[in-house]
Amino acid sequence: MTSTEPELAGAVHRRIVDVHGVPASALVAEAPRPQAVIVALHGGATTSAYFDHPGHPRLSLLRTAVAAGFTVIALDRPGYGSSAGHEERMRTPEQRTDFAFTAVDAFLTGRERGLGVFLWAHSAGCELTVRMASDPRGADLLGVELAGMGRIHHPNAVRAMEEWRRDPTRTRPNLRRALWHPPHAYPADVHGGRTIGSASPAYEGHREGWQEEFARLAALVPAPVHLTLAEYEQVWTNGPEGLADLASLFTGSSRLVRHEQAGAGHNTSVGRTALAYHLHVLAFVEECALGVRALPSQDGSHG
Repeated sequence: MTSTEPELAGAVHRRIVDVHGVPASALVAEAPRPQAVIVALHGGATTSAYFDHPGHPRLSLLRTAVAAGFTVIALDRPGYGSSAGHEERMRTPEQRTDFAFTAVDAFLTGRERGLGVFLWAHSAGCELTVRMASDPRGADLLGVELAGMGRIHHPNAVRAMEEWRRDPTRTRPNLRRALWHPPHAYPADVHGGRTIGSASPAYEGHREGWQEEFARLAALVPAPVHLTLAEYEQVWTNGPEGLADLASLFTGSSRLVRHEQAGAGHNTSVGRTALAYHLHVLAFVEECALGVRALPSQDGSHG
């Protein structure tokens, strides 16, 4: 059963569906006859508002994508939004993956899907996305976008996390600086994420063994994959080295595209270059919807 809260400005609505007795919320923008459906999964310590920042419609993935003919469901990940407080029902990765699949199906019940569903994730949201894309239920996905994700942490982030591990009671200003570097990449009222911040569920801080599991699951993703790292990324190793290392994991993908977003910091969807980033990936979504395949490069690597 779906309930609709008061409409937000423009074409974006906040909706809630029931997932096995737990409310799942999302920001939704519907195209009348969608070319495809994009399911967007935000990162840590924020909500679906990351993809539709208040007061900045030009930065909004939802508004840009719906104008291009795509329906977008920006799902509040398990433990965020209306599902906050229900963490006991989503302690395991399997529970959270099932929650996401069931929520997406509920949001799309009775609605057109166009040519299929594309997953678009940022940062910590990439974990859930890779789990979904490697699951048999994700076999028919049109494609996947992973932004702000890597295998090797940037030295600045490593130092910040070591400081926090020594004293978890402290605030983490150095990690915040890494997440929001450089300030000039964001509008002044966006930098720092104060207006879209959210408490994180307890499971978010326990990812022991994730890198090994990530490598295993990435190899099982059959869908086309688009990878984005920001020019000024300081959470993960960036540049050609970081992108190549990340791309090497997706050995089963039918197509692989690497992209460095010029002028951007870690939070690519709320920075000054968000529109450029969204348009770039939307072109990839369109290609996936049309079944475009990559031409092999001379060295035999993916796109």
